[in-house]
Amino acid sequence: MSTLRIMGGLVVDPAGGIKGEVRDVWIRDGKVVTLPEDPAARADRTIDARGFVVMPGGVDVHSHIAGSKVNAARMLRPEERRDPESVWPRRDGFRSGTVGSVPTSFVTGYQYAGLGYTTAVDAAIPPLSARQAHADFAETPLVDKLMLVLMGNSHAVLDLVREGDPDRLRQAVAWLLEASGGYGVKVVNPGGVEQWKQGGMRIASWDDKVDRFEVTPRQILLGLAGAADELGLPHPVHVHGMNLGLPGNWETTLDGMKALEGRRGHLAHIQFHSYGGSADDPAGIDSRVGPLADYVNTHSNLSVDVGQVFFGETTSMTADGAVGQYLANLTGRKWLSLDVEQEDGCGIVPITYDDRNYVHALQWAIGLEWFLRVEDPWRIALSTDHPNGGSFLSYPRLIALLMDKNLRDETFATLPESLKGRTALSELSREYTLEEIAILTRAAPARILGLTSKGHLGPGADADVTIYAPDDDRRRMFAMPRYVIKAGVVVVDDGDLTSAPIGETFLVEAGVDPRIRSELEAGLAEESSIHPANFRIQEGEVSRPRAVAVGR
Repeated sequence: MSTLRIMGGLVVDPAGGIKGEVRDVWIRDGKVVTLPEDPAARADRTIDARGFVVMPGGVDVHSHIAGSKVNAARMLRPEERRDPESVWPRRDGFRSGTVGSVPTSFVTGYQYAGLGYTTAVDAAIPPLSARQAHADFAETPLVDKLMLVLMGNSHAVLDLVREGDPDRLRQAVAWLLEASGGYGVKVVNPGGVEQWKQGGMRIASWDDKVDRFEVTPRQILLGLAGAADELGLPHPVHVHGMNLGLPGNWETTLDGMKALEGRRGHLAHIQFHSYGGSADDPAGIDSRVGPLADYVNTHSNLSVDVGQVFFGETTSMTADGAVGQYLANLTGRKWLSLDVEQEDGCGIVPITYDDRNYVHALQWAIGLEWFLRVEDPWRIALSTDHPNGGSFLSYPRLIALLMDKNLRDETFATLPESLKGRTALSELSREYTLEEIAILTRAAPARILGLTSKGHLGPGADADVTIYAPDDDRRRMFAMPRYVIKAGVVVVDDGDLTSAPIGETFLVEAGVDPRIRSELEAGLAEESSIHPANFRIQEGEVSRPRAVAVGR
């Protein structure tokens, strides 16, 4: 029974109501425990944290780090691996790899830990690719992982929505989650990806019909949101809405928010869905964060992550294949379309965000507007939609911008003059506090995900802890933790990786009808009975969902 004492640090633990108090944190066998009653109690190891800031480990609510899309992106971009500077060297106890916008699995874990992050979500895994994603998770050290399962373009789901049988849809969602080892439900351009794959006309509104299936995006969204709520899943339906990246898309974004009235919903990479203008006047694109943030502020059923853009080279990857094609045509760069038959698609395109480009500068400003306009930091999470808006390695820069208006103004002054009047960023004076940064990067994403053992330092929490040296240069402070502790083990010490445990994968047991599960596992069911459309819920036989962790 090993114990670790973190002594005398300034603890910032908003979930525990601790806004910045000098106190100890005690850890036993990978969990935070109550302080010992005996003041003379001794630990197996003590870290002197006096003068340092102690926070829970960071939680990334939306990223892309595993599965077929990530591996395809690595193959599409060999140029990122030709430069000797891209190589992460091998040393005792650690693997080699490459960096760039899509680092290899081991390097992904090393880099997350180097920032003080200990949990990451891959937000878009097709059921048929789930085994590949779990294999990648098993080679991504130092962070606990979980995956969101794509369902918004599944043929089986679309059939069930059309038939209007919520019981069978709920059972199909539960089975898809358990069969894939998933944690939550992801919806990407519901019905629109399937329509694009079949060569149909673009679906532009929530009430357009998906050819052949005769259902609308609104019906798909509400069906899956209802299933997630009725199953009691820890995380609400995770929504990538319609018309991503297109001028004027703020109106469909607002319609989607209104459609979720009475249902929980998490809106992903909301920056990409907040544009004014129109398809007829793409040059008129501007920020429409104001009315969208006002709606979020008055509707507690919703939460968002931002998808902040940073200037530089990165890789766009999205389960919205139509967006991949649009970007490739817009930029003239190579691209890859990755089809997942009867489930989803994927578009992968290299992209360079240029600070001289008006649209790219506007995207940067819109992301910051979202952070500054959402009043409740518990309902917004920090993200770059890694790697779509930029690498997660940009997080320290983003934190610095949120905490310092002067830094924002200095950066804004270097951007195109035409940006003025198209965004309200320069008018927003809010500066995040250290406590709010801890909410944004730790407590809020853990709460949004329903991960009760993450994002806090109370008794029973996973002993994931980051210790920072205070620094007026906030970017340097959050880029260089003094210590990172994963499950009670010191894994980063003054910038050096000292250990690389793989961590756990969180699953959700959603309560599949035991008869159906046993038939599937025994392989005895006829083909027709395997199709989710034939699952039937049995009252009294389905347990409530619970999160479980495997793999440590």
